[in-house]
Amino acid sequence: MKMDKNLSVEEKNESLILKDIININKNVKLSNFDWSSYELGLSKEEQEERKKMEKLYSDTISSIHEFYIYNGKIIKIIDRNVVIDFGFKAEGVISLNEFRDEKKLPKVNDIIEVIVEKLYYKGRCIISYNKAKKLKSWEIIQEKFIKNEIIIFFVAARTKGGLIVVLFGIECFLPGSQIYIKPVKDFDFYVGKTMEGKIVKINNKKKNVVVSHKILIEKYIEIKKKQLISKLEKGQVLRGIVKNITHYGSFIDIGGGIDGLCHITDISWGRIEHPSEKLEIGQTINFVILSIDKIKNRVQLGLKQLQSNPWNSLEDEIKKGKVVIGTVTVVTDYGAFVEIFPGVEGLVHVSEMSWAKKLRSSQDYVKVGDRIKVLILNYDISDQKMSLSLKRLTPNPWENIKTKYKMGSIHIVTVRSFTNFGVRLESKSKSKYKYKSKSKFKSELELELKFKSELEELEYLLYNDEISWIKNLNNSIDIYKKGDLVKLIVLGLDLITRKINFGSKQLIKNFWDENMIGSIHTGKIRKYFYKGAIIKLKKKNIKIFAPILKHGVELKNPKFKIIYFNFKIKTFYVSHTSDFIKK
Repeated sequence: MKMDKNLSVEEKNESLILKDIININKNVKLSNFDWSSYELGLSKEEQEERKKMEKLYSDTISSIHEFYIYNGKIIKIIDRNVVIDFGFKAEGVISLNEFRDEKKLPKVNDIIEVIVEKLYYKGRCIISYNKAKKLKSWEIIQEKFIKNEIIIFFVAARTKGGLIVVLFGIECFLPGSQIYIKPVKDFDFYVGKTMEGKIVKINNKKKNVVVSHKILIEKYIEIKKKQLISKLEKGQVLRGIVKNITHYGSFIDIGGGIDGLCHITDISWGRIEHPSEKLEIGQTINFVILSIDKIKNRVQLGLKQLQSNPWNSLEDEIKKGKVVIGTVTVVTDYGAFVEIFPGVEGLVHVSEMSWAKKLRSSQDYVKVGDRIKVLILNYDISDQKMSLSLKRLTPNPWENIKTKYKMGSIHIVTVRSFTNFGVRLESKSKSKYKYKSKSKFKSELELELKFKSELEELEYLLYNDEISWIKNLNNSIDIYKKGDLVKLIVLGLDLITRKINFGSKQLIKNFWDENMIGSIHTGKIRKYFYKGAIIKLKKKNIKIFAPILKHGVELKNPKFKIIYFNFKIKTFYVSHTSDFIKK
């Protein structure tokens, strides 16, 4: 190793010392070097003693993990800190603030539970007393919830929708609907009180707990209900208070927390639209038990059963074929209910309201409140059912229809509408059957007029073939218009389908057999076609065909001469007898 000539004296000495160390240790291997002896300067005996002491020390220290709860002993209280030995190689320190909610301040040698929040590699750790207590309380809450045990909590304050309660040091929520079986208006009444209840819901993610006091009351009431219901019997008369009224019935408080239902059909023998017609809230009245459901703890009550059944006293009052006067109480699509005695109703089916084949809605015949006469058709007292009739108070008009519409009789009718096959007609005198009643119930005259109007429900038909003797004039709209009064003759009557067939051409002499060739007639052009025009002869009241006339032609002398007759198609052909002038 060469020395630099420019080095100082001190630098030269350090270089010589380093050279000596390298020469001394150049034959020594690092793997065999005893570092413990080198660092501590201990002999082998001393080193073995050291190892025994280290083992003894490590055996006395427990294995500590983060987020676990351990029992710790308070060994010192220094200023505002508490020093705790919890089995770790170093003590933990907790601030006195964590004990501010405790009734007694901590003392030396007290054993408390702490949780390890953080362990450091240098032997330090962070511990907490409050968090250990909350974790322990949460475990207790979970256990109480699983086992469905009764718990005791302290009401700390009111909040929106309920109360804040403290359970094992943790704030929980008591909803207003879970305080009592009835709605609570004053929440402040419960603040500062201790209550019993059960845990009904836990949100582990948000650490929210919901408790209930009402659940204990309901359980107590259910037990009392079962005890009371077990003593009730069907047919027993009870005195109850009307608690609530709905459209389908009324709830009756019969005591012991039991609310019985009296259905609207069991309130009165007569028909009522709403229970409030017979009952009012707060009313005290006797009811009879109709049925008991001991499984669901339900009781069905009846009020009308305590009164005499009006159906049982009808045997001397009613009989088949008897005419009675009643009031219409309900009108439906299929018929109307008529009360003929208080609490006794019968049904007039829509088919028993009119003799007409095409039945209309029952609302077209009667309305609620009408006083009408009805005929008793049938009744069953055991089933409390009765069939009534309105139409049978008058004879069946269809039975005598032949006397009014005899074959060959002539009638004046009105054109109502047109179809592909002909004309639909209606009676000329139909408007005569409008009426108004001043009596308390519909008179026999009104009913007679109503049934007479049913005759107008016959279907009057005039087929195209029966309009004119000319076969190719088969479009009725060319001859008639809506509202025309037409004189027709009865050709046929079908009682099953209630149809009357009329004819128009039969009122005119059948001229097909007459020799009319060469005869001259006065006529009027009714309609033009691309091959000619239709001419109506005034004297004969028939329509014929002129094959030459064109649209826009005005005749000086509208006379026509019959030049040809096609017997097969029953059509006349004519020629005008004067020259025509173009416009």
